[in-house]
Amino acid sequence: MPANRIDLEFGEVIIHDQILIAKLDEGVLFDTESNQKLLDLGAEIFKGEDYGYISHRIHSYAVDPMVYRKSAEVKNLKAIAVVSENEITRRNANEVEKKFYKDNNCFEVFKTLEEAVEWIKTRI
Repeated sequence: MPANRIDLEFGEVIIHDQILIAKLDEGVLFDTESNQKLLDLGAEIFKGEDYGYISHRIHSYAVDPMVYRKSAEVKNLKAIAVVSENEITRRNANEVEKKFYKDNNCFEVFKTLEEAVEWIKTRI
């Protein structure tokens, strides 16, 4: 499945087709600086082509919702998905994080990675 895997100081990113799938480490704070590293990675890999981003939340960590303001400015980032088996994590993403992603692009929350990948493919 994965075409490429990149290790970062706060987790790993897997490039699958036109999708960045991030699995962040337990206990990290995903802030605007970390987000910028992912956005720079997307710009480098996809070179202006449309792509999607999946936050595969296997571990527990904190997300600064301000990251979504910058992400919404990226024209070729067409969709963001959050994947978690944890009901509280999904609810938080839906009720809090989603409100910060103010853009015509899409933000959705899923229970499985497969559902998120299929949804992202319909958006790019």
